[in-house]
Amino acid sequence: MPALTIAQESWPIAGSFTISRGSKTAAEMVVVTLEEEGHRGRGECVPYPRYNETVEGVVASLEAARAGIEAGFSHAEVPRLVKPRAAQNALDCALWDLEAKRAGKPVWQLALLQQPRPMTTAYTLSLDTPEAMARAAAEASHRPLLKLKLGREGDIERLRLIREAAPASRLIIDANEGWAPNELPQLMKTCAAVGVELVEQPLPVADDEALLRITHDVPICADESAHDRHNLHKLVGKYDAINIKLDKTGGLTEALALAQAARELNFKIMVGCMVATSLAMAPAMLVAQLAQVIDLDGPLLLARDRNPGISFDGSLMYPPEPELWG
Repeated sequence: MPALTIAQESWPIAGSFTISRGSKTAAEMVVVTLEEEGHRGRGECVPYPRYNETVEGVVASLEAARAGIEAGFSHAEVPRLVKPRAAQNALDCALWDLEAKRAGKPVWQLALLQQPRPMTTAYTLSLDTPEAMARAAAEASHRPLLKLKLGREGDIERLRLIREAAPASRLIIDANEGWAPNELPQLMKTCAAVGVELVEQPLPVADDEALLRITHDVPICADESAHDRHNLHKLVGKYDAINIKLDKTGGLTEALALAQAARELNFKIMVGCMVATSLAMAPAMLVAQLAQVIDLDGPLLLARDRNPGISFDGSLMYPPEPELWG
């Protein structure tokens, strides 16, 4: 039976990370470790206040489930053991890692997936003034895909200045629910004019219905509106794509199931992340093999990463070594 260890960790961000809802200078996370017969599996999660999650709440939920966890459990039982999705993610990924170590086989084989390949991730530019974001875009203009955090007054100017500063980079944007329905038509026209390829969660979740009435030339991706398979059908006609994050789905198991369901409904798939270390990116890379848009740059936004961590060559990221995860 596995022994459970729960750790709270704080990893400094390189500078600060700002979205429409606020800024932070450190990534606060919980790491779950399961040990059994000399084998160790780990999973990392980042509790998100947007979903009423806290580090303390995740730790408390895991501690309350300690007896059930240490008695042995399956992936299907994870949602019954702990309620916060972040806690489910850390526990589910730790179990996958432990199973791989016990079997002497990588997780991709256990999950009947294709062997992971290197992939290009987006690189995120924090929300700032138009001029500051243009300078950041110029510095990152060697990267093939930039993700722009928007969602405040001045976004049209931001888009124009960023495109001028990084003329060769592909652009995707994330408004983090920061736009209003009456603003969306003009903002979407500007996105199309500067060559934006994807607009992530432009409206608050409560305003999703407005997307049925707004024509757009740029695909719209659900993030805060998309969590698991059960309400996916409600997004048809509103969104063209969904962003799968393991902290939202509650782990790798549901993320893979969600990806399959999304493909059946003809959604484009994006795989995203919170600002986190390579330990969180490693399982997400398996889902990313099924995606068209990859945004797993969390470690690139930190002042330092785990050692060993995922190897990056610019924006090209390589599959993790087993010592890290999987």
